[in-house]
Amino acid sequence: MPTHAPSPEGQRPEGRVVLDAGDISRALVRIAHEILERNKGAEDLLLLGLHTRGVPLAHRIAANIAQVEGTTVATGSLDVTMYRDDLRSNPTRTPHRTEVPSGGIDGKTVVLVDDVLYSGRTIRAALDALSDLGRPAVVRLAVLVDRGHRELPIRADHVGKNLPTARSERVSLRLAETDGEDEVTIR
Repeated sequence: MPTHAPSPEGQRPEGRVVLDAGDISRALVRIAHEILERNKGAEDLLLLGLHTRGVPLAHRIAANIAQVEGTTVATGSLDVTMYRDDLRSNPTRTPHRTEVPSGGIDGKTVVLVDDVLYSGRTIRAALDALSDLGRPAVVRLAVLVDRGHRELPIRADHVGKNLPTARSERVSLRLAETDGEDEVTIR
């Protein structure tokens, strides 16, 4: 079962809203502060959003950090399509573009940003993809929602909302940048 169900633009998923726009905004502000505290500022910090919804989340966190620190934080995007271990069973994934700032990742504190953490397999793929790009000093993980049910020993450093779910439930995340509105639903 996928970590979440992407919603085609204009279609609102059915289910119970567990995070509305305000909740998402507050969670991202908190995550930005946690990242700054753990990193002791914004120096050598790089946020890499995982496609698709991790990218706008990374940009929002970077904007929150910029408000606090008064400095721009490097952001980029990471495509993990070719590093996934489920390509045989789901070969129709559309590759996206990986974009790393010109300074690269070597020696940086890289924070991977994703929307929903579920089995951990996407993050494993992200770590593999990251190792092909260079050698960061530290890699951390920030997610908006951690729904549990890990299949790999992966844990997020920064979590917007822990959302205990049954494996049969679906978590849907919609963001204004990709879907026209901000909300997380469960069904």
